[in-house]
Amino acid sequence: MNNKKITHFGYEAITKEEKSKKVNAVFDSVAINYDLMNNLMSLGLHHVWKKILIETTTLKPKSKILDIAAGTADISIEFLKKNKEFKIFHTDINLSMLKEGKKKLINQGKIISSILCDAEALPFENNYFDCVTIGFGLRNMTNKERALKEIYRVLSPGGKVIILEFSKIWQPLSKAYDIFSFKIVPKLGKLFAKDEESYKYLVESIRMHPDQNKLIELLNEQGFEKTSFMNLSAGIVAIHKGYKF
Repeated sequence: MNNKKITHFGYEAITKEEKSKKVNAVFDSVAINYDLMNNLMSLGLHHVWKKILIETTTLKPKSKILDIAAGTADISIEFLKKNKEFKIFHTDINLSMLKEGKKKLINQGKIISSILCDAEALPFENNYFDCVTIGFGLRNMTNKERALKEIYRVLSPGGKVIILEFSKIWQPLSKAYDIFSFKIVPKLGKLFAKDEESYKYLVESIRMHPDQNKLIELLNEQGFEKTSFMNLSAGIVAIHKGYKF
C-alpha cells in the first residue's frame, strides 16, 4: 500500500478508499439500534453531553447551523428546542443514519432539510454558516484535516465550529474505562444490536482519535482561532471550539 494513502479503521491500517467503504458498512449496520446503543454505552450520559453543547453555544436568532454527521438528529433537535428560528441543515454521509434522523425529526414535528453529503466535500457556498457542529463524527472521517478545511470554508467570518467527540480520559480512570470499552461494549453490541464487530471498531476508533491537545493543533492548522476545549465526564468526551475571523 502507498503510505500516503494509508489510514486506520480502528487499529487496522488500510487504504483511505477501504476506510470509507468500511465505515459506511458499520453505520448501515448500527443505524437502527444507534440510539439504544448510545444509551447503553454512555449510561445515558450522551444526552447530557449534547445538552451541554447546546447550552454553551451562544448564537443569534435565525442563525444558520450546519449539523455534520448528524445521524439520528439529537443535536439538530436540541437546537430547535432552544430556538425554533434557527435554520438547521441535518446532514450525514450515511443514508441509513440520515433516514433514522429524518424519522425522529418528523415524529417530533421538526421539519428541516436533511441532506446526504460528505464532510470532506461540502456542497455549500463559502462563508454561509454561523455555526457548524459535529457530534461523535469526526473520528470516523477518512481525512480529518480536509473536513476541518471544508468547515472553515463554509463558515462565515465570526462563525464557530463546535466538536463533541470522545477524547482522552483522566489517567487514573483509564484502566477501568478500557475494561468497560473493550470487554463490555462489544458484548452489548452483540446482545442488543447483533453486531459485535462494529462496536469493536467504534471502541478502537475512539482510542485512535486525536486527544484534546492534538485536536486543538488540527484546528489551529486549518486557520481556526480562539480554539479551546472543555472536558466532560473526566475527559471521556470533550467539546472543542474554534472561530473563523
